[in-house]
Amino acid sequence: MDRQKEYKFENKMKDCLAYFHLSPVWEKVLKGFREKYISYGRFGGKVILKNLKPTDIEELEGFFGKSFHSQKSVTVSSEKFRQALETSRYKEITPECLLENFFEEPLLGRQEQKSLREQEKERIWEIFQRDYEGTPVETALESLRSIVKDNGSQELAKWDKMLRLGAEIYNNLPYRSTKMYLAVFAAMRTGNPHAFDIGTADGNFLYQIIQMDLEIRRITVETSAIFPAYKRQKSYLLAGIMLDDVSNYTMLYQVQAVKKDGNYHKGMAGFAKEQHIVQVPLAVLTEWDALYCPQNEIYIVENPSVFAMLCGKEETDHKEKAYMCMNGQPRLAGLMALDLLAKSETRIYYAGDLDPEGVLIAQKLSQYYKGEFYYWHMEATDYERCRSKEVISPKRLKILERITDERLKPVAALIGKYRTAGYQEMLAEDML
Repeated sequence: MDRQKEYKFENKMKDCLAYFHLSPVWEKVLKGFREKYISYGRFGGKVILKNLKPTDIEELEGFFGKSFHSQKSVTVSSEKFRQALETSRYKEITPECLLENFFEEPLLGRQEQKSLREQEKERIWEIFQRDYEGTPVETALESLRSIVKDNGSQELAKWDKMLRLGAEIYNNLPYRSTKMYLAVFAAMRTGNPHAFDIGTADGNFLYQIIQMDLEIRRITVETSAIFPAYKRQKSYLLAGIMLDDVSNYTMLYQVQAVKKDGNYHKGMAGFAKEQHIVQVPLAVLTEWDALYCPQNEIYIVENPSVFAMLCGKEETDHKEKAYMCMNGQPRLAGLMALDLLAKSETRIYYAGDLDPEGVLIAQKLSQYYKGEFYYWHMEATDYERCRSKEVISPKRLKILERITDERLKPVAALIGKYRTAGYQEMLAEDML
């Protein structure tokens, strides 16, 4: 096409588009034919028009040269549309050309679109591979791709963005050099300290990347039906990410720690020598290999005030008994301390509150601990001595139905009978 003909065609196209933009009915017609083209891969099919206004009817009649009055709907076939266009002053313009210019995008069938999308996807993947060549994620790219799946309908730019976020997360998992709080890690990777909060889409994505990394390192984190959050928390920790180190701690007394290098922890040795309580954060616990106690046994209590009183009594009497405080529901730090105690085959004596929650916690800890575990002051006679006047609600009483340990059933039955709570503070003198 020479320049003059090209110029005439451009002007004709402008006039044609101006005409088909005059009435909104044409957008319905052309949109319908575009959808048919995507399905068939060619200009074909029929478009059914409903709820037409009188002005729409007049517009259609003028173009097709046919009366549509008194019709509730109008069916426009591709053949009739092509014929009407060829007999109009826009005969040089094909329906396909009209659709492309009207919607300002190439006219492609579904298979063509799919093929082009796959080509673009592979181009993005090749660039992505080159960009991360020589980084830790290079050997894990196929695993990452299996996580960042393309559903075939999302924007490929979003797919590319998730691939790159996954690669950045993997390459920068803190365990390779240090430990880091979740919020700090999130801020460094995304600029938002809450981006990886548990329960968010990106938070779940981070967990998937961590699981991928653990699988590559051949590290298995067991699922705990007793403490469902344990696997996730331990997995994060193995990746060098701490969810909540400030409030995640355990309190110990007269306990010695052996580090992973085989040496005793001087700080713990000093606290034991001084007969002082020490609050150990999760980050420190991760550096230890085992915990050791006098007589190879430790007494664990639920309540901090009882713990402090017991430790104070030991300090006064110059005895050597080891104590630990769980402080209510077990945190990861407490469970990890139990793991370290189990490695040294330490016997555990546990005392908790004699209410539904306290008895259930005791049972869970007994089930969790991989070693000798004994209940301490959690018998029916203990409940008789520490029973309060606090009435337990029916909802809380239902917790007792979950008690299956034969050693706890007598006290659970008594709690269910009296429907009042018993607190270990009232048994403190008996524990000394």
